[in-house]
Amino acid sequence: MRVLVTGGTGHIGSYIIHELIAAGHEVIGLARSHTSATAVSALGAKVRRGDITDLDGLKAAATESDGVIHVAHRQDLLPSGGIDAVAAAEFQIMLAYGEALAGTGKPLVVSGSIGSPGWERLGRPATEEDPALPGGDAYKGTLRVRNAVELAVIGLAGRGVRSSVVRIPPIAHSTTDAGFLQLLIGLAREKGVIGYPGDGANLWPAVHARDLASLFRLALEKGPAGKYWHGIEGDGIRFREIAEALGSRMGVPAVPIPADVLMLPAFFGFLANLVTLDLPASNAITRQTLDWDPVQPSLIEDLDNGHYFPAGRIAIP
Repeated sequence: MRVLVTGGTGHIGSYIIHELIAAGHEVIGLARSHTSATAVSALGAKVRRGDITDLDGLKAAATESDGVIHVAHRQDLLPSGGIDAVAAAEFQIMLAYGEALAGTGKPLVVSGSIGSPGWERLGRPATEEDPALPGGDAYKGTLRVRNAVELAVIGLAGRGVRSSVVRIPPIAHSTTDAGFLQLLIGLAREKGVIGYPGDGANLWPAVHARDLASLFRLALEKGPAGKYWHGIEGDGIRFREIAEALGSRMGVPAVPIPADVLMLPAFFGFLANLVTLDLPASNAITRQTLDWDPVQPSLIEDLDNGHYFPAGRIAIP
């Protein structure tokens, strides 16, 4: 299969390209710069120069492919327009894919998020059958405004596109992870302690980036249209357990931070609204339908593999 991949030089995208090539697919990586093109080529993919801001170019690239995996995001819009601008731009990208792929039956797999805003009221672990809740103007300035992007992807199933969304957890760990876990480690080095909100009982799902890449491949190859997939290694890990695991390896105490509007921002800064999220979710339907089996080390196991805490840099004096 000739597969167009956007965001192929990012953390998850690079693993996706490797996974697709290993499975025998021809991969075309969209690259907007010489540096990105070099990185895509180094991964073994063919390079197509272009940018997701060029919707006509994106449609042409999608039309020429047998399928698309889209993991790029307009993060460049955050400083000026916030999440509203990012969501609006991504929504237009999904409409462009719809124009290019309508009636073809080709697969389109797009990254989404575990913990769709509004799920906190479910009172149970979220499943793949729980749709993204409608967003709209009433939710501008909040994460829920991006739900329109996931809903647009799922809606393309009704236009003859084999579209689906892979929901990604807050922590995708690997040897090249530069995400939320590294932010927590950096914060602990700064503070001399690692904190957790309140009693730390809130659940955070995680997944190894290699397992996540295999899920994207399976969704591309055989995922039915109009489905959500949960790329998580289990039901979730208590935030307190994550903090304690990090603290034990860094030689710093894990301490509770009162979950109020003053203490959380004082300790966690811009992460304050994220650390309190409680995201129980199930991956049972994903595993059964796509025969997906996470086989890489779990989050806690991966902390001992050397890439988060290189020798000689574990403890904080």
